Amino acid sequence: MAGQFFALFSRMKNINRWALMRNTRHESLSQHSLEVAATAHALALIGNRRLGKHYDAPRAALIGMYHDMPEIITGDMPTPVKYYNRRIRDCYGEIERAAQEALLDTLPEDLREDYRPLLAPDETADLWKLVKAADKISALIKCKEEKQSGNREFEKAEAATLQALREMRCPEADIFVTEFLDSFDMVLDSVLTREETT
Repeated sequence: MAGQFFALFSRMKNINRWALMRNTRHESLSQHSLEVAATAHALALIGNRRLGKHYDAPRAALIGMYHDMPEIITGDMPTPVKYYNRRIRDCYGEIERAAQEALLDTLPEDLREDYRPLLAPDETADLWKLVKAADKISALIKCKEEKQSGNREFEKAEAATLQALREMRCPEADIFVTEFLDSFDMVLDSVLTREETT
């Protein structure tokens, strides 16, 4: 019987990320997915306004929202494990595709093709590249938060994630990092205060 899709979607709040790392604050898959969706939307708008692109920004947000939903079935596979070697990466890819199909099967048949491009997006498409860049930015934010809490466990993860983001050669992400990332080091009063310029 189909119809369990949104009950499963709701369970993203029960999946914790960064399982191999000591965390001062746990991050759920729901929290991460919202951050990725908002960031992917911003990257698309940056591309459209500043780089002459024609991205579908709301679609980028939707893909970001669903991009890790298969982890409800697979759990969060830590990046160092997922990409340890080609064999593991290929096996995990097969598992992820099977999870995507299993999730699609929980939808009524007439809705499945509407959700397929959100759960199993074309990984060569420009919007998917923006979502992957947003995913890295979300990881950078997590690393910064943990380091601010005195957790040195995330120092190498931050450096590796920043390097991986640079290697993506995504100008939208470069602009986002330059203009927005430093504000994550601020305390709330500083974030909310607008300095007057004379």
